[in-house]
Amino acid sequence: MRTEALRTQFDNFSRLPALRQIGLMMGLAASVALGVAIVLWSQQPSYSLLYGDLSAKDSGQVLEALDKAGIHYRVSPTSGAIMVPAADVYRARIKLATEGLPKGTTSGFAMFDKAQGPFGASQFMETVRYNQALEQELERSIASLDSVQSTRVHLAVPKQSVFIQDSPKPSASVLLNLYPGRELSAAQVAGVVHLVASSVPGLSPQNVTVVNQHGDLLTHGGQNGPEATGSALSTAQYALTQRLDRLYAKRISAILAPIVGGGGVRAQVATDLNYALINTTSETYDPKSQVIRSEQTDDLVKRGQPSGGVPGALTNQPPPAGVPANQSANGQAANAQTAAGQAGTGAPLGPILESRKQATRNFEIDRTIQHIQKAPGAISRLSVAVVVDYQEKKGKDGKVTAVPLSTQEMANITNLVKDAVGFNAARGDTVNVINAPFKAAPAAAPMPAGPPIWEQAWFWNLLKQVAGGLAVLFLIFGVLRPVLRSLSHAPPMMAPAAAGAAAGTGGGEGEVGGMDEDRVTLSGQASGTSAYDQQLAAARSLAQSDPKRVAQVVKGWLGDE
Repeated sequence: MRTEALRTQFDNFSRLPALRQIGLMMGLAASVALGVAIVLWSQQPSYSLLYGDLSAKDSGQVLEALDKAGIHYRVSPTSGAIMVPAADVYRARIKLATEGLPKGTTSGFAMFDKAQGPFGASQFMETVRYNQALEQELERSIASLDSVQSTRVHLAVPKQSVFIQDSPKPSASVLLNLYPGRELSAAQVAGVVHLVASSVPGLSPQNVTVVNQHGDLLTHGGQNGPEATGSALSTAQYALTQRLDRLYAKRISAILAPIVGGGGVRAQVATDLNYALINTTSETYDPKSQVIRSEQTDDLVKRGQPSGGVPGALTNQPPPAGVPANQSANGQAANAQTAAGQAGTGAPLGPILESRKQATRNFEIDRTIQHIQKAPGAISRLSVAVVVDYQEKKGKDGKVTAVPLSTQEMANITNLVKDAVGFNAARGDTVNVINAPFKAAPAAAPMPAGPPIWEQAWFWNLLKQVAGGLAVLFLIFGVLRPVLRSLSHAPPMMAPAAAGAAAGTGGGEGEVGGMDEDRVTLSGQASGTSAYDQQLAAARSLAQSDPKRVAQVVKGWLGDE
């Protein structure tokens, strides 16, 4: 049955005009090609940009790495951008990052390794190349920072001259392209400034400008002057104060949480720090500690025989009664001096005429000199505020109620808070602990809804597949099937011929014989040679489908003759 249907379709197709056959074949081929293209399009994933501005060398290395990783990619024929499936973008970037790709094509000082030609290069060209190489080396160094994706450095180095006293100073501009969501701190920006300033002779940090990819100026006037130093200190001081506040509040919460519960205490601490830099020099003396520093002694003794005796009252008085003259006071002294002189020099010495001793002593008192420099950041004052929630207790009836803490419990909590923060009343610290009921926490905010379904990648992939399936079904049931069905049936002229044949069989010869005279039309066209061919084709088709009836019609024709 299927073979007869195919034969019928082929016969019907062969009876069509040649132009119509060609058009029908082209339409069928185009439909099949369109269906295949739609199926392939629906199965292809959505591609996203991986890298859009790479040199030929970097592009080749990236494509080779993607081939090794088995990641499909596309290369834009116009811009050279590399695109990969949307689901593999981050995997591809991580894979390339592990291999250090893309490496970049900046050559730096390696450009001087290239041949300069037979005649070399001029001094101007050498200077330009040196500045360009220095810029590229700085770009490499700055791009090695974690938050920096790429960078551009521009150096303005004026030509120096020995005849100009006030020559212009060099300057530099740095453009930083940061990764999305990344920022540079003030310390990192200052590091970039000093890196550039230290790499260029005569470049001052004040003449270095740093800008990010959004055009925001990251450096300000007096970047490294006193104003900038004061600003940096203010930022650091504020950060230290905030850190101490959080530390003290965390201590209070940690020590009270086991008593009142983790959610039953709220603590805030305000720390007042003294950032004044104080230098103190003190000099103290200890009067009880005396040490001889220097001593000078002078002894003077004069000897000889007095011309008029020993001066004094004794020379005018006789010796006492019963005392010999040589045993008197003056006589004994003279005898003693004479004996000492004779023992020392062997010569007789006269009596001591004059004896004098003088000593000069310098004492040093203990002295202490202290130079004290107090480091800034000392705590001047602490202000602590703590709120403790009511405690839940179950009554005799089983109901849970919130009751305040007792006076003794509040005193114990206050003492714990004071010990936790290092309370010092001498410096004016204050601690305020109160007991109050907490209000019920507000209902948790609903989780933010994700992106709409039409913005998700899987939705577009599914939509492509559904659209491709619908398009294929339309081609099958809306184009191919009607065409094949029209070829499997006889043309519209077959119906009148079959009616005439049936009438000739049952109603008489005259009605059957009148079929030659009747000229039927196809699709509103006038009768003629084409109509005769169509009638002949319809008769053949009728003979194949119902040979008995055709035999009766032919037999009737022969009987008439």
